[in-house]
Amino acid sequence: MALSDPQSITIGSDTISLPATSRGDGFSKYSGVAASDNAKVLLTLSNAYGRRTRRVIRIDHQKDVPDPYNGLKNVVSMSNYMVFDIPVLGYTAAEAKAIYSGLKTLYTASSDSVITKLLGGES
Repeated sequence: MALSDPQSITIGSDTISLPATSRGDGFSKYSGVAASDNAKVLLTLSNAYGRRTRRVIRIDHQKDVPDPYNGLKNVVSMSNYMVFDIPVLGYTAAEAKAIYSGLKTLYTASSDSVITKLLGGES
């Protein structure tokens, strides 16, 4: 089962429409381009099954930046993703969501201060 099409994401002041670009057994990909800087955005959701169930939601972001020395464009990219690594037996979806909610509460508290600190090199 796939998410609705299109998805959307707001990055900074850009709300980017992400229509589905690929779907297969256990995965969906949605992609779009930011209006302000032509950055390419790819949203991937995937599920893998085995001794453990692995569920991933991932954003890949790619943009052009000028080289300060020669003015040529360089393509740079980053990704951000969340992985749920769950044993086949022992956790319900509700329990996994409760653990996620605890983590989300931690990293969104005080205007995302934990994320700001992590991105600044603190651990």
